[in-house]
Amino acid sequence: MTVTNETTPISHYERIGGAAAVKAAVELFYDKVLADPDLAGYFTDVNMADQRRHLALMLAVVLGGPNEYTGRGLAEAHQPLRIPGEHYAKVGQHLSATLVELGVPADVIADVQVVLGQVREQVVSAGNA
Repeated sequence: MTVTNETTPISHYERIGGAAAVKAAVELFYDKVLADPDLAGYFTDVNMADQRRHLALMLAVVLGGPNEYTGRGLAEAHQPLRIPGEHYAKVGQHLSATLVELGVPADVIADVQVVLGQVREQVVSAGNA
C-alpha cells in the first residue's frame, strides 16, 4: 500500500487569514500613513475607499493570494507624485510595523520587505532617490 502525502504549500495570504486579514492590515496601515505628516499630503485629493481597495488587492497578490488587481501599474500611479526615497522608506516602515502589530509571522514580513525593495524604482522618482 502506497500512501502519498501531496500537500500544496499554504500561501502567506492563507497563513495570515486571507482577505479579512489583508483588509485589517490595509486599514491599520493607512491609519498610520495618514497620521504621518510627511506622508498624509500624498492623499489629500485621493478617494481613500478606492485607495484602500487597490492596496488590499495588490497586497493579496504579494502574499500569494488571488490576483484580482486591475488598476494602474506602480510606476504609472506613483512617478507623477515625485516620491523621494525617504518617504518610500517611511511607507515601508509603516507597513512593516502594521504587520508586526497584527502578529504576522516574521518570514512573511521579510518576504513583503523583499518585494518593497524590488518595486522601489517603480515608485521612487528618479530625481529623488
